[in-house]
Amino acid sequence: MDNNHLFSSYDTLPKTWDEMYNDNAEFRSQYEGFIKYLEKTSPEKLTKKEDLSKQLFMSQGVTFTVYNDNEGIEKIFPFDIVPRIITAKEWAKIESGIKQRLKALNLFIKDIYNEQFIIKDGIISAELIYSCPNFLREMKGVKVPHDVYVHISGVDLIRNNDGEFYVLEDNLRTPSGVSYMLENREISKRLFPGILPKSNIQSVSNYPNLLYKKLKELSNNSDPNIVLLTPGIYNSAYYEHTTLARLMGIELVEGTDLVVKNHYVYMKTTNGLKQVDVIYRRVDDDFLDPLEFNAKSVLGVAGIMAAYRKGNVNIVNAPGTGIADDKAIYIYVPDMIKYYLDEEPILKNIETYQLGRPDELEYVTKNIKDMVIKKTDGSGGYGMLMGHEATDDEIKDYLDNVNKKPENFIAQPILRLSTAPCYIDGQLTPRCIDLRPFALSGRDGIDICPGGLTRVALKKGSLVVNSSQGGGSKDTWVIG
Repeated sequence: MDNNHLFSSYDTLPKTWDEMYNDNAEFRSQYEGFIKYLEKTSPEKLTKKEDLSKQLFMSQGVTFTVYNDNEGIEKIFPFDIVPRIITAKEWAKIESGIKQRLKALNLFIKDIYNEQFIIKDGIISAELIYSCPNFLREMKGVKVPHDVYVHISGVDLIRNNDGEFYVLEDNLRTPSGVSYMLENREISKRLFPGILPKSNIQSVSNYPNLLYKKLKELSNNSDPNIVLLTPGIYNSAYYEHTTLARLMGIELVEGTDLVVKNHYVYMKTTNGLKQVDVIYRRVDDDFLDPLEFNAKSVLGVAGIMAAYRKGNVNIVNAPGTGIADDKAIYIYVPDMIKYYLDEEPILKNIETYQLGRPDELEYVTKNIKDMVIKKTDGSGGYGMLMGHEATDDEIKDYLDNVNKKPENFIAQPILRLSTAPCYIDGQLTPRCIDLRPFALSGRDGIDICPGGLTRVALKKGSLVVNSSQGGGSKDTWVIG
């Protein structure tokens, strides 16, 4: 069967790195096995596989929540059946780059809450740290187990048109998306049962066991009581919270299920109170403890911070880690790597302008059509301005807002995100993608799951991959 029409209509974008085709319009080696499969498979069969993937996502209840949509809040997570394939060599560089970055960021968090050498040595200003909304004075001088602040992280990478991977942002507070990575792989196994083992693709299914092991290491108990603290069913990542708790075999709890007595945390059970040793929290700092942060919060536990400071409970990730993933701090990560590790960064940052600096604000304003502007504390693709898509009125309104507090905004040049083949409406067509690998840090170092969540901008020509903004995802295959 000749399926060449699948490829003949594939239009690579100008000045854009395509993951499947090289510049000479030849297939990249890592895709050859999968392409042979596509060439032998009819469009009807591929469409059936696409329908099956939707049914599987539906029956598994794999959903996410959109807060500003009239159609109801739960949506099925869009999944593209064509995997994104990464070579072993590319992965080795990504892995070493993320490990280097996380080591430096962890040392930075420890330093900022203790000696503050990086401020004394003039690398970062005290004003920048203290004005950051994610800096927690309550964490100053707190001893954390094994000096690990960031146990779980998701680092967002994009590949630019030079073929290099760049770090878009570091997610160090309560990074989400790992359940979609696991689910995408389970669905791939159902859709392409023969291809995965033949292609020597590294497994991702060990992630929950690895996470459980890292959490368990934090306690001196041989059989610690570990719980996952969720904000509840209305949180956009609630599906993920339930999945991870189930896969690790730990209790899923809400703030009302926990109580603090004599600086120890207990879980309410039908047999009375049971002491909790480790809390994997998916509740943001601000809502964690109404006695110390937001007094109106009903999501956290009163007194949990005092129990934590006394060392009677472990919280993962440590409170206050948000200081290191603030977009205003991102600019300094290459400097941190040089300062703390005396190394050159393996993965580069994207050129970033701090709009609190008048000359940089002026430059960005002049070149606004080539820029994306973001709030330093923003996430999920909300509150951004994409200069090339915005009208003159939208730009004027946005800049009026920026000029009120320019230090709360950064700008970056609009990048050419790499494209990967997607199966849409019976055709193979390129769409922009990014990658979020997940890393787990513990006393034995850092482990990175081989792959991660590849997010896809499903709208043609769009650069926004966030699920909240109409993006989807695909399975990520790392060749062993």
